[in-house]
Amino acid sequence: MDLTHIAAIVLRQFYLIRGSLSRLLPLFVWAGIDIVLWGFITKYLNTVTPPGLNLVPSLLGAVLLWDFLIRVMQGVTMAFFEDVWSRNFLNIFATPLSISEYLSGLVLASIATSSVGLVVMVVLATMIFGLSFFVYGLMLVPFFLVLFMCGIALGILGSGLVLRLGPPAEWFVWPIPAIISPFVGVFYPLSTLPRWMRYIARVLPPSYVFEGMRAIVSRGSTAPHELLWGACLAVLYIVLACWFFARVYRYAVHTGLIARYSAETIS
Repeated sequence: MDLTHIAAIVLRQFYLIRGSLSRLLPLFVWAGIDIVLWGFITKYLNTVTPPGLNLVPSLLGAVLLWDFLIRVMQGVTMAFFEDVWSRNFLNIFATPLSISEYLSGLVLASIATSSVGLVVMVVLATMIFGLSFFVYGLMLVPFFLVLFMCGIALGILGSGLVLRLGPPAEWFVWPIPAIISPFVGVFYPLSTLPRWMRYIARVLPPSYVFEGMRAIVSRGSTAPHELLWGACLAVLYIVLACWFFARVYRYAVHTGLIARYSAETIS
């Protein structure tokens, strides 16, 4: 794996974002809007709940964590879509660039872009709505790590779907977070779900994060082995997503489907 090849992918994304206000603003504008909107909703709910019950750590914290996962996923898919929209995908793989180097570049680009959104969300949630991350303690680090790995897996999976089905399939990618959100219990305990949905929740890493977060807020501690199981699932899904993307890429090359991404292709 050549680090200069990976750096080239990241540098391309940097130049694209730096030269376009329409690419720069979404990095932090939507994240800020989400925190402000849910922050005021949480503030209102605190006025109608029994005294002493503070919903900020559980509700606003859940919004921040879930939004972080979405930003990570979109950081990967948007970097991939830039090559699809510009019909530059075929040109990139005409160079001595391996699949692992390309995916590594997408992941590093996602780290950079999602970090911008995370900083904005943390600043707004802390300074305006009084969210204290000391409530979660050191468990906040594995929370973010599991969600980051899950977001990377979803981003690579979504990119693979578009590579296999063609550019119009990007509309299959955007709803992915919304589809899985009811199963992972972002805003409610998994015990409220029907049994069949709880079975699905057990194989989704974010469910362990949000259950652990609520356990810390309500009881002051959580079971580390459950979060460890969520981390193992996230690692497994990253491996499977990379395998899926590589397999789809080889299929696209062997069958000629990759030509649909050529700059000379008009359909």
